[in-house]
Amino acid sequence: MPRGAQAVNAAGDAPLLALVGLSGGPDSLALAAVAAFYARGGMFRVGAVVVDHQLQEGSAEVARTAAQQARELGLDPVRIATVQVPVTGDGPEAAARTARHAALEAAAREEGADVVLLGHTLDDQAEQVLLALARGSGTRSLAGIPRRRDFDGGAYLRPFLDLKRADTEEICRVEGLTPWHDPSNADPAYARSRVRTQVLPFLEERLGPGVAEALHRSAYILAADAAALDAEAQRHYARLREEDDDGALLLSEDGLRELPEALRVRVVALAVTELGGAPSFERMQAAVGLLKRQGSAGPVQLPGKVSVSRIPRPKGARRGGNEYGKLVLKGGGARA
Repeated sequence: MPRGAQAVNAAGDAPLLALVGLSGGPDSLALAAVAAFYARGGMFRVGAVVVDHQLQEGSAEVARTAAQQARELGLDPVRIATVQVPVTGDGPEAAARTARHAALEAAAREEGADVVLLGHTLDDQAEQVLLALARGSGTRSLAGIPRRRDFDGGAYLRPFLDLKRADTEEICRVEGLTPWHDPSNADPAYARSRVRTQVLPFLEERLGPGVAEALHRSAYILAADAAALDAEAQRHYARLREEDDDGALLLSEDGLRELPEALRVRVVALAVTELGGAPSFERMQAAVGLLKRQGSAGPVQLPGKVSVSRIPRPKGARRGGNEYGKLVLKGGGARA
């Protein structure tokens, strides 16, 4: 981009506005300082959204302090979003993340922001990969935290994924900023906190330095692999997908069998997701197992009220005939 040029928003009539998702911790505070530095050239504008989850005593004061430091850095607009975190079956961390993202996206729409900047670091990435490994996750989860994720009207960007947490703390020190240190980050009640304070330090001690960097590198490699597999699965899904008059999705058994297992599972998962279901590993194995035509023809129930069954071969029908040979996926809204 030529010197002095501006990055404009989607409407093309004003400098692009980026909002920093600011917690007041060292990562997001350092990100606010770096973004403010680059914004001084006039190429884009930077604001901040401080989300107060109200989960800890004094959270309102933490939010006010973070917002004040953002204003002193020159960020504008700066707003505080106070949210209620519901009790869900997904756990407090997931519930807080959902509420936080809803607040950030609402602020982006109201302010006309094109991107939301998040301060996740290389250490966060390493922790995410270790947690995914411990849970027996697949390629997409092992790819860790994405550098970019789109939402309706904008995108999350994570420019600090190659920086260590120590780097963000140093930025805060040089800039004279006072970060808040979330006590939950050291609370052993949370799996991520145990990974951060116990597991990673243990691995570094026993295996030598560089474990976090190695996990980050694995996530980078797996992200590229997952993107290629997902794109190929989308192509095959578009080719195999049919829909009946009742809203059920049909997938050719022969077409699925021709695919490698990695693509076969992904194609069926795309249909499950389209119907609003959640493709868990065990249930997906049972659903894809219907292709073996051994035992029951289903249905296999998946989270999200999605069922998968196969059309059984009618008595007297010839093998390979068109009378059968499809997986049938029905969502909760499909007519019986």
